[in-house]
Amino acid sequence: MPVALDDESVPEPDLAVVAGVRADYRASHPARPALVLEVADSSLDLDREHKGSLYARAGVRDYWILNLIDGVLEVYRDPGPDPSAAYRWRYRSMETLAPTSLVALLALPSARIAVADLLR
Repeated sequence: MPVALDDESVPEPDLAVVAGVRADYRASHPARPALVLEVADSSLDLDREHKGSLYARAGVRDYWILNLIDGVLEVYRDPGPDPSAAYRWRYRSMETLAPTSLVALLALPSARIAVADLLR
C-alpha cells in the first residue's frame, strides 16, 4: 500500500506499519507510518540514500532496511535536516543489527522482533 508522505511523494514501501485497519484507508493512503521497512538487495544504495532521505524529510521516525546482501537489519532513526542529502534530510542515527539481535519499533518498544525472523 502506498504511503502519502506529502503532496509530491507517495512511495510504496515493502512494509509499512500504520495505525488503524485497512478499511481506514479506503479514501486515502496512510500518511503517518510508525515504521517503514524496505527489503534490499540490488536496491540497497537507492534505499539508503534516496528513500532514506525521503522518509526522513517526511518525519518517519523508524526506517528499517532489511539488507539481504549482508544478512543484517539496518535501523535508521532521528531524522534531521542535511543540505547534502538527496531530499535535504537524513537519519542521524543508524544501527546495524545481526541476525542474533532483537529490535523493537519506537512506537511499540515492548514488542521485540528477532532479526533472524525478518531474514527468513
